[in-house]
Amino acid sequence: MSKALSEDIALRIGLAARELPDTDAARLLRVLADAVGLPPSADKLSKLSIKELKAAADGEFAQMDSAVLKTALTYLKGEKGISTEPLPELESYNDSDMPDSIRVAVASNSAEMLDGHFGSCKRFLIYQVSGTENRLIEIREIDDSQAQDDKNGYRASLIKDCHILFIASIGGPAAAKVVRTGAHPIKKPNMGEARAEIISLQEAIVQNAAPWLAKVMGQTPEERIRFAQEQEDSTA
Repeated sequence: MSKALSEDIALRIGLAARELPDTDAARLLRVLADAVGLPPSADKLSKLSIKELKAAADGEFAQMDSAVLKTALTYLKGEKGISTEPLPELESYNDSDMPDSIRVAVASNSAEMLDGHFGSCKRFLIYQVSGTENRLIEIREIDDSQAQDDKNGYRASLIKDCHILFIASIGGPAAAKVVRTGAHPIKKPNMGEARAEIISLQEAIVQNAAPWLAKVMGQTPEERIRFAQEQEDSTA
């Protein structure tokens, strides 16, 4: 059946499968066979919904994050293709720079975007962030062939020096492995520009860091108690 696929549809399926955790093109094609029939055409895929994708093949994708499926669906519908946008330029950084700063990882698939899901993103953009400055200091490409039998553990190890991870979506077991490295995962299902999220984080640092953020920034327990009390008073 797969021989009947056009080059365009085969590319769409391949790109979509890359967005789905533990999924190759063959597995996705099996689900699509039940959802829209074989061979899948551009017209059939244009009408496919997340609900139908989750229900197909006895619910094989039923437990998969909807945000992940949404991204995959944009590839299947031809709304998104191979990115030709160049990667952002790195900014110089030395360990003595930016005192009282934290390190932030952003899951990304294209340019300087926060658009990656933990199990399928292509790279982590690494920022050094303080209340007054932010710098993109490193881009860490992901090679799952290095993962052996623990892809989530491998990916978590790539950000073990980071305090915060911004991610479009992440499952519970993967989040636990990220937390064990010392990073704090924060879901951003709406995605968007990575730098905009970093700037919002800077504002939080300056204005009134939440207790968890104060903790990763190395604030004293007394200061964290003050932050918590102020937050409680403001919502009273």
